[in-house]
Amino acid sequence: MVLLLGDTVAAILFAAGLAGAVATLAAGNLRIGWWIALMILAGGLRGVAAMFAVRAGARDAQAAKTAIRARVVAALFRPLAGHGSTGALVNSAVDEVEALDGHVARFLPARRAAAIAPLLIGGAIAVASPVAAIILLLTLVPFIAAMVLAGGAAAAESRRQFDALAQLSIRLADRLRALPVILAFGAVARETDGIAVASATVARRTMRVLRVAFVSSAALEFFAALSVALVAVYAGFNLLGLLPVAVPEHLTLFRAFFVLALAPEFYAPMRRLAAAYHDRQAAETASVRLDAVLAAQAPEPAGWSRTTTALPRVTFAAVTIRYPDSDVAAVRDFTLDVAPGEIVAITGPSGSGKSSLLHVLLGLAPLSEGTLAIDGIVLPGNASLAALATWSGQNPLLLPGTIADTIALSDPAASRARIVAAAAAAGLTPALTRRAGGLDATIDARGSGLSGGERRRIGLARAILKPAPLLLLDEPTAHLDAPAEAALIVTLRQACRGRTTVIATHSAALAAIADRIIRLDER
Repeated sequence: MVLLLGDTVAAILFAAGLAGAVATLAAGNLRIGWWIALMILAGGLRGVAAMFAVRAGARDAQAAKTAIRARVVAALFRPLAGHGSTGALVNSAVDEVEALDGHVARFLPARRAAAIAPLLIGGAIAVASPVAAIILLLTLVPFIAAMVLAGGAAAAESRRQFDALAQLSIRLADRLRALPVILAFGAVARETDGIAVASATVARRTMRVLRVAFVSSAALEFFAALSVALVAVYAGFNLLGLLPVAVPEHLTLFRAFFVLALAPEFYAPMRRLAAAYHDRQAAETASVRLDAVLAAQAPEPAGWSRTTTALPRVTFAAVTIRYPDSDVAAVRDFTLDVAPGEIVAITGPSGSGKSSLLHVLLGLAPLSEGTLAIDGIVLPGNASLAALATWSGQNPLLLPGTIADTIALSDPAASRARIVAAAAAAGLTPALTRRAGGLDATIDARGSGLSGGERRRIGLARAILKPAPLLLLDEPTAHLDAPAEAALIVTLRQACRGRTTVIATHSAALAAIADRIIRLDER
């Protein structure tokens, strides 16, 4: 803002230099060097101010985007934040944060400058011609009214255009992620048509925004030109003494040229603000989406430490889990008290809610009714025990890189010795011995070349590596043949020692290692 105000002061100096040069020449005096020097100095100052204003705006925007993007990315890794598609989450972290650029870099400085710069210009004009200043103030009223009307019309169209663009970005990201499935099921033509329709919607709404912008720009330019024309007519008739009414001033050539040169600058800050108004609309639309992501935070319950190693007591009291897109509760009125160090197996048919009970502990499922407690401390409705828990399931996440990197995901600070020990505890040693590179063998995100049992053991090694007192196992032996399941159960039995453990499983053999079995189909 300071730099934009510096541009305004330089504009006043430039107008003074121009008026002085014209008035001096009109008087027959050719000594106008000082006036030309003032014009050159003022022009240089305007250029420097504009350059540094752009740089400062870009720097502020980059800092703001970096800070917000860090918060958004951190929020995406919190429980409850990931209830959108992958494309929606990527769009939040990339496109919607990027939409804040123009708001910070251009709109905010322009808005602050527009509140002060016209007063400086108007004050300078009033010193030379109070009547000209009054003319500008009177024409300011329809100018502001036109800005308000144009802004209101542009806001709705801009919001629709941004929504359509966001939906297109989300669709593209999701379809790229699902490309192997699309190719496998021959859905290329259908998805191509869908993307074409979404693209056409973006193009259509973009043209509407441009039409509104063109009309609003024409209206603003009309009122700005009208005000300058009125000032020019007044100054000319005043100089010639041909005004039809008496005015309490008689302009000199210097004062008349000064007012005429400065009149266009009176509206320049507001025209700059109007040009950046679209940036504000895009940022407001993006902020609504970003706020939803940033608000999806799972607060930690008070009264316990993230680094505690004590075995926790976990209590479900009349818990009901109902997902937002379902009218039927996944789990209804579930009560269970898991003692410290106890192993509890939850069994039941598919769809009975076994996995949902584990997910609600991690904040990945909504607690619709009832309460969860840790060591007798009741948790907030969207709290998560992720800091206390370690997890292993039937489809462990694999990252492109080495097997060691994938295991270390649960504890990036773990030493090599601890990773080796976790892999051995998970029963991975025979598989690593057969594989070239061992722990340093490279795998892709699909785990190509790994058997189902080896993938489960990598996930289990990751769970073992994290020194967490609560172990959650979600169908860790599903779809394994009997020998592979029996071998993995031996490893799981060892992993459960020294932890409070909750297992969701169909397997009677795995449930047999538990201290207590809870059958959901019998409740």
